[in-house]
Amino acid sequence: METRVALISIIVEDIEAAESINRLLHENRQYIIGRMGLPYREKGISIISVAIDGPMNAISALSGKLGAIPGVSTKTVYSKAQEDK
Repeated sequence: METRVALISIIVEDIEAAESINRLLHENRQYIIGRMGLPYREKGISIISVAIDGPMNAISALSGKLGAIPGVSTKTVYSKAQEDK
């Protein structure tokens, strides 16, 4: 199965969304390389970056589910397709 490396950027404007976000990330933990969360208290938001290596359909499904949570915005950037080295 071909996998891609991607970065999912998440902006959380509603702290109540944290439980749903963490549940989805936990369900997809087998693809997650690492994550970093930054609370931006002055603006009342949190910024989360998730590095992921998985099948395209799993990455896009996760990003879509995260973006569907009220108070959450996402954007995903993918690595260029790579041939086996």
